[in-house]
Amino acid sequence: MTDFAIPILTQYLYVASIFLFVLSLRWMSEVKTSRYGNWAAASGLAIAIGATLLAYQARQLDLLVAGFAVGAIIGVPIALRLPMTAVPQRTAMSHAFGSLAVALVGVSEYYARYPNNLDTFTVSVLSAEMILGFLTFTGSCIAFAKLQGLISGRPLIYPGRIIVSLSTLAIAIALAVYLVINPLQEAVLPVMAAFALIFGFLLVMAIGGADMPTVIAILNSYAGISAAALGFVLNNKVLIVAGSLDGSSGLILAIIMSQAMNRSFLNILFGGVGATVTSSSQKEVVASRPVQSYTVEDVATVLESARTVVIAPGYGMAVSQAQYVVKELADILESKGIDVKYAIHPVAGRMPGHMNVLLAEAQVPYEQLWEMDRINPLFPETDVVIVVGANDVTNPAARTKPDSPLYGMPILDVDRARHVVFIKRSMNPGFSGVDNELFYLPNTMMVFGDAKKVLTELVSVLKKR
Repeated sequence: MTDFAIPILTQYLYVASIFLFVLSLRWMSEVKTSRYGNWAAASGLAIAIGATLLAYQARQLDLLVAGFAVGAIIGVPIALRLPMTAVPQRTAMSHAFGSLAVALVGVSEYYARYPNNLDTFTVSVLSAEMILGFLTFTGSCIAFAKLQGLISGRPLIYPGRIIVSLSTLAIAIALAVYLVINPLQEAVLPVMAAFALIFGFLLVMAIGGADMPTVIAILNSYAGISAAALGFVLNNKVLIVAGSLDGSSGLILAIIMSQAMNRSFLNILFGGVGATVTSSSQKEVVASRPVQSYTVEDVATVLESARTVVIAPGYGMAVSQAQYVVKELADILESKGIDVKYAIHPVAGRMPGHMNVLLAEAQVPYEQLWEMDRINPLFPETDVVIVVGANDVTNPAARTKPDSPLYGMPILDVDRARHVVFIKRSMNPGFSGVDNELFYLPNTMMVFGDAKKVLTELVSVLKKR
């Protein structure tokens, strides 16, 4: 192939990969086409990598091959063995390593151009993308640790924490401005990177575990923006477009989730929701409140007389891998002429679309998945709602208690149904740390135990009857 033809072919391949990236976002917007979206994204990435290798001659091919090998050795087993409950953590780590890669490329690009090719535009863009990349790295690592349970999900709250965090970011930005004005002061760069790393750590440590899904979306946006910025420096169009798509989609998703919780970005990032620790007196009040505990046989009796049943899944279903048993239960109820629907809250689980993915994995028809706004008007006419570990998103305190951290958050109005069957391991509150008022309502039937085990017993009882 001639030297003239290679650049033309490279541009065509870049256009093809960009088209596949856009197509993947379109397909992944719906559960029934999401698998095609994954394939389109993977194919687009493969084409972009191939085009880049075609356009630039690798100086050390052995290091390139070694990098591919290490990535495959680590990535393939994770992809094949990763449980669905760990997808949010894996997503956080993807953001961490992706943003770290972008930041390190920015560092290497700065030193590669030092001292003769550092114009104002280049240093400005590199400084911005390095700050975003490094803070996203540490922030994503903390998000992973909280979701994985390696550290507490409660926000780290201390006097003056917002001032400390914002001062750290301000110092990093001030150092970036100084570096732009004095681009040959290379000693400033590692100090700026250090403050960006510290800010990412402080930012996410101060955010409660219940807000991690939104935080992941925000960090996704940061990683995309930093990649797009680096694309301008490298004059790589596919990196600009891919980073812009990643950044904009993450931002849009974060906005949607914030609206779903009726909260602003500032409240999520600096509100410290979930820090409230229940006092001993409050625990005594909670312990003294009546809770109606029922058996699986009691639930089966109620279900046999029902005409409409809504299943509201949450993290409890994910952690016990109960989606297949949930589908089996729905099939049995439908065989008895009972109408079954699934109520999907936008932030149920630990990441956006968590419940949709799990139920799609169990071959639940897409038409049975009803979003919160569509399903809420139907609850007053619903005979039975089965809540499978969906805690915070079903808490009536969001409507009735102005002093609750959840107040104002749109929830699934399951408490308005005739009967509510709540399957839960214990009386412990959800990820937000807020006690669920639904537990104590007269129409709530609490069934304690692992969701998969309880539902399996329920299916067995219904089959016998």
